Amino acid sequence: MLVDLKLSKTYDGLLYLADSTRNLKEIQSHHHNELELNLVVQGTVTYVVDGRRFTFLPRTLLWLFPRQDHQLVSRSANAQFYVAVFKPSLIRRACRTELYGDLRESLQKHDGVLNTLLNVESFGMIRSILDSLMQDSLDAELLNLEAGFGPVSEFRFEHRDPDTLNAGLHYLLLLCWRYQLTGKPVRDAVTLHPVVRRALTLLSAEESESSLEVLAKACGASKSYLSRMFQRQMGIPMSRYRNSLKLAKFVEEYKQSDQKTLAEAVYAAGFGSYAQFYKVFKQAYGRGPREAMASRPREL
Repeated sequence: MLVDLKLSKTYDGLLYLADSTRNLKEIQSHHHNELELNLVVQGTVTYVVDGRRFTFLPRTLLWLFPRQDHQLVSRSANAQFYVAVFKPSLIRRACRTELYGDLRESLQKHDGVLNTLLNVESFGMIRSILDSLMQDSLDAELLNLEAGFGPVSEFRFEHRDPDTLNAGLHYLLLLCWRYQLTGKPVRDAVTLHPVVRRALTLLSAEESESSLEVLAKACGASKSYLSRMFQRQMGIPMSRYRNSLKLAKFVEEYKQSDQKTLAEAVYAAGFGSYAQFYKVFKQAYGRGPREAMASRPREL
């Protein structure tokens, strides 16, 4: 799925700090025309890219290249990670010498997730730059709530000092690439079994939740085998993954322009009751939905 980040001509990219307790990011495989750079600050984040699962620890710098499908499938409860996005036009302007030739060429298709584990000093320097650039950005709650940039979202990224942000993104891009060239990559990818890959595709596409028996049959496996293999390879039970998809759908339903109430969005997302939804939401984000959605004033 191609995602339009809706960046105006004023900005060469965007930047925000994703937080598991606030970031209601849509969990769907997607891609965009921009280069995405993540820096894991704390906790762990897990992506599926090119049929492989990658789990990243703190101080990991990772690159998701233009038009490269990626899916954030899991985060630890305490996860925080910076997300920086760079327009192709910025990459072409910034990468003029041989040292950055491979980065310039990265505008073409790239396999896997290029990454490196930063040493403490390098991590501290990059985090300091990121923190300083965030000082004139939008409210953290709003950025986390709107971070999905879904197709129905009218959200537009803004920054109070675009020139400083653009200059900072330029420097950040080149500095991170230099660290990538000298760093040590993390190589703990798990190649997903075809049954798990098929399940991920079906789960992302289904309009209403089918039974485990129906899903297993569509994947060509028994219920027990599918459940066991999914948890072993994805690191989370299928029920938790399904709840994450429903939570993401709830956010999209609630953000749509037809002014659904919170309860209407809950049932439209596939939850059987408000009590079930509330329990799942509280477990995922550590607070209730009314508090979490407070930065989007709506009739509840």
